[in-house]
Amino acid sequence: MDTQALTAFVAVVDAGSFSIAAENLHLTQSAVSKRVATLEDQAGRELIERHGRRISLTDAGRALLPHARQVLDDLHNARQSLTNLDTELQGPLRLITSHHIGLHHLPRWLRALTQRHPDLRFQLQFMESEQALEQLDQRDAPLAWVTLNDRVMEKFQVWFAWEDPMSFVCGTDHPLAARESITLRDLAEYQAILPAASTETYRVISHLFLEQGLRLEAQMPTNYLETIKMMTSVGLGWSVLPDTMLDDSLRVLSVDQPVTRMLGAVGLRGREPGRAARELVDVVREQEAPAG
Repeated sequence: MDTQALTAFVAVVDAGSFSIAAENLHLTQSAVSKRVATLEDQAGRELIERHGRRISLTDAGRALLPHARQVLDDLHNARQSLTNLDTELQGPLRLITSHHIGLHHLPRWLRALTQRHPDLRFQLQFMESEQALEQLDQRDAPLAWVTLNDRVMEKFQVWFAWEDPMSFVCGTDHPLAARESITLRDLAEYQAILPAASTETYRVISHLFLEQGLRLEAQMPTNYLETIKMMTSVGLGWSVLPDTMLDDSLRVLSVDQPVTRMLGAVGLRGREPGRAARELVDVVREQEAPAG
């Protein structure tokens, strides 16, 4: 089967649209349609059903899809093995990262990497972890830098992971700020400002409250930790934030419940990320690995 036809087929499936797939591949829609039609002729079966602007896979399409991805991944790996022979890294290296990692970790990583490889160029995308994983699944970048959980670690290959310790905090004028020791029951009496319930950070906090049969009052969900920090600092509620974000605008609360989450670089199993991505992982390992 023709690899261009397989590429068009996978692009249409990932985009859910012939027109969007054409834009992503920098082709005309008729060219993409022709390549998919060629693949269907080769397969002897219809692979994609058209429903106006929507598409769906036939049984044959669903059966072919994982094999098509594998063929394209093998071809990608072959190209990477040749690129890895180059003396200098030039890129571009595509990076998909969560907003928090991009703001609080990525700059010093890139500074260190560009000092070693001055000609290396980058293409950066910042998004929520769930969206980053979806983009990774569509082969939009070699690695995604995200918050980890059990589901992510089962599905993707983790190239490196590190702990991101967090603290319970409130604004300096909040009623909780004057207390020397605080329990979860004390926190349950006040408004919390946390990321959305779909995030790993929220799941970690809500689990602590559920274990003690306490109600978690979080009425203003936002996934931007900088926004959460601002709302917390002006006294709108308490929160849990990474220690890398703490400053004088916040009061760390003495809660006897340690909280941490895992951050990491993940890739698709069986798909080579390439030498530039591997060297970035080496930089991160040097900077984020615990001392000793």
